[in-house]
Amino acid sequence: MSKVKILVVEDEIVIADNICDTLDELGYQVFEPAINYTEALELLENESPDIAMLDIQLAGAKDGIDLAWKIKEDYDIPFIFLTSNADPRTVERAKKLTPPAYLVKPFSKDDLYTSIELALYNHYGNSFEKQEQEPPQVIVNDAIFVKSKNLFQKVKLAEIQYLKAEHVYVELHVEGGKKHLIRNSMNAFCEKMPENFFRIHRSYAINLHHLEAINSSYVLVGEEEIPIGKNYRDELMKRVRVE
Repeated sequence: MSKVKILVVEDEIVIADNICDTLDELGYQVFEPAINYTEALELLENESPDIAMLDIQLAGAKDGIDLAWKIKEDYDIPFIFLTSNADPRTVERAKKLTPPAYLVKPFSKDDLYTSIELALYNHYGNSFEKQEQEPPQVIVNDAIFVKSKNLFQKVKLAEIQYLKAEHVYVELHVEGGKKHLIRNSMNAFCEKMPENFFRIHRSYAINLHHLEAINSSYVLVGEEEIPIGKNYRDELMKRVRVE
């Protein structure tokens, strides 16, 4: 599964390193921090991050608010403002951008994680609604957001037991008998998932953490018997420990 890519723009190196270390612990992919407007533009162009964290008070002619306008106009990714003590004029400039999150230093690990999840969810969710089309799935750390009526429903990856292909859809079967239907191919969807999601049939993939038993024709996931294709069984047996 591809990790969420985060750009950190912070000119205080110690703070930038602490933020990057925390993001790494949370399971995100984080680049070397940019310390000014110019470095940030280079990373935006070359690395295509999914979200940016911007210190408002950057050294140089252009600050974090200038950078946020550039991101909004040319890159269309969400951003989170970071600040310690901004003056009223700076706050007013920032408010015009309607940032999805605004973190005041020092902030906790939980604050950081929550702000990122909400910013990603709100930004990409709103974009998909405007386009009036079936959205790609937004994968955030240990969960996936799938469209359900007018909302994007959070589904934890650990709770997904197996996947079933249904024409141009994939059906997610979750603990407790819940189901979620998404528009995607099985191949494309499985490429985004972690290694514990394993294809066992042309129409099925299972979460190996929920695998209970195997025989020559099916596997048992929870209480469900899932057919196993001949071409997949040998590879599955290599992946699990058989005594």
